Amino acid sequence: MHCNGKNTKRNGHFRGKQRYKCIDCGKQFILQNKVSSETIWSLFSDEHATAGALSRRFKVSARTIRRRLNSYALPIVSPTPRRMVAIGDATKIGQGWLLVIRDPSAGENVYCRKVFSETTSDYQTARRELEKESFVFSAFVGDGRVATPWVFGDIPVQMCHFHQEQIIIKYTTQKPELPAGVQLLALAKTLAHTNKSTFIKEFEAWCARWKDFLNERSVDERGRRQFTHRRLRSARSSLRVHLPYLFTFEDYPELNIPNTTNSLDGSFKKVKTAISVHSGLTNERKLKLVMSLVMKAK
Repeated sequence: MHCNGKNTKRNGHFRGKQRYKCIDCGKQFILQNKVSSETIWSLFSDEHATAGALSRRFKVSARTIRRRLNSYALPIVSPTPRRMVAIGDATKIGQGWLLVIRDPSAGENVYCRKVFSETTSDYQTARRELEKESFVFSAFVGDGRVATPWVFGDIPVQMCHFHQEQIIIKYTTQKPELPAGVQLLALAKTLAHTNKSTFIKEFEAWCARWKDFLNERSVDERGRRQFTHRRLRSARSSLRVHLPYLFTFEDYPELNIPNTTNSLDGSFKKVKTAISVHSGLTNERKLKLVMSLVMKAK
């Protein structure tokens, strides 16, 4: 109100909006439907409201909504340093990757960085930066795609059971035709329901049973002798390499180490859902959306 007076009356409309007039000073005005950038961003990120939907809801232009979104500054998040069992994984976002370190017991993501690709160096950087902030790693759970046992060689390392199963599926497919593939896939699917001694015993029995079969060679069109069942051999190699880390959680029961990265995968799912709803975002706004969701995910 121009003069802070309380005596007003309606005075027609202007561009479809109710206009008012102050009886005391004669000033004409339109009540502004102002909403904070924080509210706009919360609806945009958490409830997946599009710029068009927000424009209709608050009766302002889509351009105004986008300007409010751009003006919103992400709060500085500083997780409290602690000793923790950490889960680490990366997911592809647009043309880059997002690397996240999570404390599953607290349900909090403590580290989030956009990286060019998922590399051992990125995990080294993540650990170094967190330890510089006084975080202490007591164990690490990863997906086996990078040399995590080397980066975290001084602490227990757990290989994610779900990712191990997916690696086997990559080589055998969901419906393998060869009996050896059928049996290996069935064995991989028992990871979440078996124990270390039983799994090792059954895996070694499978290796012995199909040893000659996996050593078979054939001649390709160039006359070169190659292993006939290379994909099955790769699946076997994957299990052999990761076997020392598949049941670490059994060896350190006092640490309550998760045997999967599922706690972190939930955060990634939420991010990808938001990005699919808000298609066509600029790279800057997409990165802001991703960081906003990941660093407050529980």
